[in-house]
Amino acid sequence: MDFKSPLAGRYIRIVAIIALLLGLSDAARLLGVGSGSPGVSPLYTLGVSGFTYLAIFALARLFAAVGLWIQASWGAVLLVGATVIELGMYMLGSRDVQMSALGFAVRLVLLVSIVLIFVLSLRFRQRAHD
Repeated sequence: MDFKSPLAGRYIRIVAIIALLLGLSDAARLLGVGSGSPGVSPLYTLGVSGFTYLAIFALARLFAAVGLWIQASWGAVLLVGATVIELGMYMLGSRDVQMSALGFAVRLVLLVSIVLIFVLSLRFRQRAHD
């Protein structure tokens, strides 16, 4: 993404911060922070496959946040891919992907904001060719 305007750069950085916070929140869930049951392993709570999926999505979101921060196109692609797969699994009723209503809403807002970045990027490229 080749955004020259400072406003677009700020927007992308805000999205990167949201992705970073969501990734750190998922990482905290992997460590058992905020589970409400001390002494119970998150591996036991989430199950092996749920724990694995959460680890993959958390890492993908953290790497995507770095990519967005440096305004690399792979950051947006990684974030869209991870978010679409996670929301798709949740909507299809997979017991391995668990999230609250707030978590679902944040992921949906993140997905819409990244799609907006793609649309703006295509418009800027189209204007550059005209």
